[in-house]
Amino acid sequence: MQEKHISHYNEVKGFDTDQLREAFLVQKLFETNKIKSVYSHADRMIIGGVTPEKPLDINELTPSSQAFFLENREMGIINIGGSGQIRVDGISYRLDLMDGLYIGKGQESIEFSSHDPNNLAKFYYISTVANIEYPTTMIFERDAEKLELGNKKAANERVLYKYIHPNGVKSCHLVMGFTTMLEGSVWNSMPPHIHERRSEVYLYFNILQTDLVFHFMGCEDQTRHIVVRNEEAVVSPYWSIHSGVGTTNYSFIWAMSGENQLFADAKAVELTNLK
Repeated sequence: MQEKHISHYNEVKGFDTDQLREAFLVQKLFETNKIKSVYSHADRMIIGGVTPEKPLDINELTPSSQAFFLENREMGIINIGGSGQIRVDGISYRLDLMDGLYIGKGQESIEFSSHDPNNLAKFYYISTVANIEYPTTMIFERDAEKLELGNKKAANERVLYKYIHPNGVKSCHLVMGFTTMLEGSVWNSMPPHIHERRSEVYLYFNILQTDLVFHFMGCEDQTRHIVVRNEEAVVSPYWSIHSGVGTTNYSFIWAMSGENQLFADAKAVELTNLK
């Protein structure tokens, strides 16, 4: 399991492009018949992807200090590929495109599979530490709390879908959902903000091979950018702004973990303070 260690903001000021990408960018999450995972020491989040041609068991990743992968963890999953199935302690859940699944602490057996070998499922998952058990729950895009944000003039018209949150599917620490930029809109979270009590991870997807996204991060007076391509993720530490702009519209899955689950607990950053 690859690891991403926490970088202090004063250290990041001196990073070159390669160092910045090594510290915060997560690549190659979806490889056929592999369970990919990256352990981020920022709030101990595990970021991963599963692209099963044959059934794959998450417990292949179980650390030696644990009896099974979710012994002390919970997990949120969103399928961004073909139809597939997740079997949790003997119960099967079908996940079509953009369907989600929350799996609570204590579930021992978790197996991923695809329905069509010519159109494999792509299960993106985030796992966070947990000390309370919540029930495993299916999540459908049509049932999610939806927020329509932005406007055409600012090129930031987008729809935000909340999947795992206090007023929806409940969890111990994990908050998760996705945002889709509408046609003609390219800016997300601008003006930016900071979650000082949480870390966040973004998976960018629905990006053509000829397009890309610039993910903005860093302190408000020391901003940096990371060039992100399709199905790549960025770890956003508690001290960093986050925003992005694409060469065309795109989508991204966001996931957070930390001290609380409040969307309103964010520090707004004025555009006049950005450098």
